[in-house]
Amino acid sequence: MVAIVTGGVRGIGYAIAESFAAAGADLIVTTTREPESSSDELARLRSYGTKVMAIRLNVADKAEVSEKLPEAVKEMGGVDILVNNAGITRDGLLLRMSEKDWDDVLSVDLKSSFNTIQAVLPFMLRKKAGSIINISSIVGVNGNPGQCNYAAAKAGLIGMSRSLGKEMGPKGIRTNCIAPGFILTDMTSGMPEKLVEEWKERIALRRPGTPCDVAGVALFLASDMSAYVNAQVINCCGGM
Repeated sequence: MVAIVTGGVRGIGYAIAESFAAAGADLIVTTTREPESSSDELARLRSYGTKVMAIRLNVADKAEVSEKLPEAVKEMGGVDILVNNAGITRDGLLLRMSEKDWDDVLSVDLKSSFNTIQAVLPFMLRKKAGSIINISSIVGVNGNPGQCNYAAAKAGLIGMSRSLGKEMGPKGIRTNCIAPGFILTDMTSGMPEKLVEEWKERIALRRPGTPCDVAGVALFLASDMSAYVNAQVINCCGGM
């Protein structure tokens, strides 16, 4: 079993990669930095006894993805699972949002999934099997002030996932989305404590989520336990 996880050396992506490694999957993880800068994380993934390939990849660059990702898949002998996790935020009110902040978020958070899916689908089609998991956000479901660009990208992922699930389902390839809520990651670590407490009050479980909470859902969607789950969105938000 081979899994690709974009943005797989930190945060939610790393937790997903580790859960897959612990379950015995070989990994291709992508990063925007030199892989050597994440040597500790990669060593931990390899400690599970699985093969781990780390590649520096700008997932928003169609040409780069089309070249590098198929090469990595061929070297690993195929691919069974694709997790599109890479993402950024450029928050701000739409009235004052720059075109660059809009374009950057749409490119990394939405177009990148188009790029990676097109690169790996031929390999899955040959096997007539595969699981594609797109990491959306509860913001893509409900919206959030100051995040119109992020919400648009994550809502787009949901629409794409539902549509692709119906396109590729007859070929044995499932596509699903996870919509995390307030998850404690580097992206949220700089939030003021008062704001964190306000968010917790909006969550039925009264706590933020962890990357491992999301990883558990990803492992379910990657496994045969979800063999009849396709074109769905699973909110992982503690009942926000």
